Amino acid sequence: MAKPLTQITFSFGDEDTLIPPPPPHKLKPVRSPKPAPVAANPEAPVEMNSPRLGIPRSDTPGKRGRRSLQENAANVDRIEIPDDEELFKKQYYSIGEVAQMFREKQSLIRYWASEFDVLQPRKNRKGDRFFRPVDIKNLVLIYDLLRRRKFTIDGARDYLKKGNKAEQQMAAIQSLKQIRQFLLELKATL
Repeated sequence: MAKPLTQITFSFGDEDTLIPPPPPHKLKPVRSPKPAPVAANPEAPVEMNSPRLGIPRSDTPGKRGRRSLQENAANVDRIEIPDDEELFKKQYYSIGEVAQMFREKQSLIRYWASEFDVLQPRKNRKGDRFFRPVDIKNLVLIYDLLRRRKFTIDGARDYLKKGNKAEQQMAAIQSLKQIRQFLLELKATL
């Protein structure tokens, strides 16, 4: 058994304002803290913000909250949407797969789906969202409007409601990106 702890009092000169310590029989025992979890790889960086403390995570940034505009601008060209042939092989993509394609959080994709009428993800009985390839194409357009062209949510919503010019412009942007990629590869081989 642990012996009872005693309370230490400090005197700072004014003796009449001191609160007397409680009697020893009313003190609660103090438990020792649990040891911190140890990562499997001691050299790996440990992120303490992760849901399970002590597990190294290198795929997500270490800070919480919104990303800065500079980080968003740097990530615009890093989305990994497969080609149309590959994209339309599957009928539905889970929200986790979509978030991974766009390198965004699932909550942001969920928010965009609630804000834009062009996105109509299917929900199963459990409530999980599944996106069709058409929805992913619309998400690419929304992502381009919000991240690259710096539209607000309301501005992007109005832009999409005005007509199908947005889809034509997005197709032109995609073809120009493919041409740019081809030219960069050609330059690298020279």
